[in-house]
Amino acid sequence: MSHTALFTAIDTLLTKTQAYWQCVAFASREIPWPHLTEILLALSDDDVEKLESNQVELQRYLANLIPELANVESLLQLPSANKQTAEFPFWLTNGIKGSKIAQLESFVMQTAEQNLPLLEWCAGKGHLGRLYHFAHKVPVQSVEIQPQLVAQGQQLAQQFGLDIKLAELDVLSERAADYLQQEQHAVALHACGGLHQALIKHGVAKGTKLMSISPCCYHLFQQSEQYVAMSEIAKQSQVTFTASDLKLALQETVTSGKRISRLRETETVWRLAFDCLLDDVLEKDSYLPVPSAKKALFTGEFSDFCTWAAKQKNITLPAQIDYAAYLAQGKLRRQITQRIELVRHGFRRLIELWLVLDRVLYLEQFGYRVTLSEFCEKQITPRNILIQAKA
Repeated sequence: MSHTALFTAIDTLLTKTQAYWQCVAFASREIPWPHLTEILLALSDDDVEKLESNQVELQRYLANLIPELANVESLLQLPSANKQTAEFPFWLTNGIKGSKIAQLESFVMQTAEQNLPLLEWCAGKGHLGRLYHFAHKVPVQSVEIQPQLVAQGQQLAQQFGLDIKLAELDVLSERAADYLQQEQHAVALHACGGLHQALIKHGVAKGTKLMSISPCCYHLFQQSEQYVAMSEIAKQSQVTFTASDLKLALQETVTSGKRISRLRETETVWRLAFDCLLDDVLEKDSYLPVPSAKKALFTGEFSDFCTWAAKQKNITLPAQIDYAAYLAQGKLRRQITQRIELVRHGFRRLIELWLVLDRVLYLEQFGYRVTLSEFCEKQITPRNILIQAKA
């Protein structure tokens, strides 16, 4: 299937099923799909957790409830990139945390190589550039906005005697285009939203021979509240994505530790319980969001969280509050919220592929030959899609 045909199929599916994925779970007091209410509420919390942890099983489950999803698996299958491997010395990866090493190594070994000088976009300390230089023996120019990371990355390159230069650069500034060249391989691993879009646009304008990009955080660095499509084909779509919709594409995560999971569950229940409290205090019937809070706040007492949250919203709470009763309401609301999110999560990879294909089709408009693949397993990172574009 061509990229145009794949995009059209996904776009048609998302248009038909918009009522299932374009809703805000936290704002809902009940399941918004009456024909699914009894089925979803019959699921145990363990059932929900098992489905959430396995995207394939979740989509198969939902395909039995939502006829439009019957063939969704075939739309989501991307080829795996060639499983090349390389031995990187310990001194080169020292200081890189956790699964980041596996991400970097996989990306480096799966990207096409034509002995071109490398431009590393949004480089951080230049970890990717160092591994790429070691594997392919090409000069590297890395750009990064944070001066302290540039300094640390340059020190590491000099320490190891590597032909790598790091420069401080806001990639959304006008001078960012000066770093793109025609005879060049531009790479970006998990550059957020508008940052990797800027690379694509500058690369197209300069005719950069090779671009390898793994997109991330599609909602960040956007210039409007609604997503603005890049390609002419996507601009014709009837689907509109809000920031909330764009975040949905990122909600598949590698399993968290038990402590983090417990804190996340506590935070959800407390926020919903506080909203139930405000329903009575303010006599409202819509969700009132509360700012982000430090995780330590959710290791204390629910009453302390309510005091903090009320202060953030300039709300005076009653002197006497039955906190236990509102916590009970919060737990019931969480069950509803979880089951709404379960349905929405069945669409997250479809939305991500729609966004990725928008970038692919934009590149193809300008004559690039583009391949799509998964550069590593999802257990390493769910953001594992690789766009490779050759001029």
